[in-house]
Amino acid sequence: MDRRSFIRKAGATGAGAVAAGAAFAAPAIAQSNPKITWRMASSFPKSLETVYGGGEVMAKMLSEATDGNFQIQVFAAGELVPGLQAADAASAGTVEVAHTVGYYYWGKDPAWALGSDVPFSLNARGRNAWHYHGGGIELYNEFLAKQNLFGLPGGNTGTQMGGWFRKEINTLDDLKGLKMRIAGFAGAVVEKLGVVPQQLAGGDVYPSLEKGTIDAAEWVGPFDDEKLGFQKVAPYYYYAGWWEGGPTVHFMFNKDKYEELPAAYKAILHTACRAADADMLQRYDYLNPKALRSLVANGAQLRPFSQEILSACFDAANEIYAEMTAKNAEFKKIWDSMAAFRKDHYLWAQVAEYNFDTFMMLQQRANKL
Repeated sequence: MDRRSFIRKAGATGAGAVAAGAAFAAPAIAQSNPKITWRMASSFPKSLETVYGGGEVMAKMLSEATDGNFQIQVFAAGELVPGLQAADAASAGTVEVAHTVGYYYWGKDPAWALGSDVPFSLNARGRNAWHYHGGGIELYNEFLAKQNLFGLPGGNTGTQMGGWFRKEINTLDDLKGLKMRIAGFAGAVVEKLGVVPQQLAGGDVYPSLEKGTIDAAEWVGPFDDEKLGFQKVAPYYYYAGWWEGGPTVHFMFNKDKYEELPAAYKAILHTACRAADADMLQRYDYLNPKALRSLVANGAQLRPFSQEILSACFDAANEIYAEMTAKNAEFKKIWDSMAAFRKDHYLWAQVAEYNFDTFMMLQQRANKL
């Protein structure tokens, strides 16, 4: 056989081997990177662009990382199911994932709230430390598994504001009989101090304040609150929202659907959720300062809750924790872990961070920055 004939035949054989190899490899690749399309029910309207946008951030990263093979369509509250039924829809398999907040389902079982936020627990930084390194995600998922859900943190607003009030609140007596739009765990706490909690949908808050049907309302923070114009009808803007020191928004996946995913998709999903979690807090930290200046310029009057009020609320919250841990084993298991870490977190936070931040805040007040 001459040299040229050998090369031609060898080339044909090699090409055939490559083609055969590709034929065998293709199914394996397809199996590890299947085409998947899920639906996400958000608990938030599109007008809350930062918190609602957390779902879009996650879905976009997931699509890009899988070359478009794993797609999640995001639907705002009310488009598929009412916002407060998002987790129920994911649990039932009506949708594959919900973007929601655990404390919305407080009425089913108080343990739901512990994955998101409860009064006087942790700030955003402490909560993320507990979630990712203190076993918080695993403990919460032990509870969620019984709801046919698997959850991952999917955003944080940072410490929220304490709400809008039609009159100044200086003493505990000022709370008695106060009708306030506040629900869940926080509502149970302030109810012990004489507040009358009200549950209202977002669209009903402004007209209720304007008419005097309610005396106060908590919402989120400057960036979201500014859009609703509360300062026109309830000018006293109190801080801080001690019931939401670091509220976590969750992606809650239908457990069966999550477990069906290839390992690679699970890994990418976890990464995308973690990125969305960090991104939301970063956005709020960037957007809130400008919004706060604008609110004050347009009539908002900033007021801190007095130490008397904060101490009374703290004591009332601890009474409720004692009641719940005595009768709810799942609540106790998660709360005990969080409370133990809380001691260490605030021990460390008052050393370097607190002193650095306090010094820099004094420079800001002195117009030296």
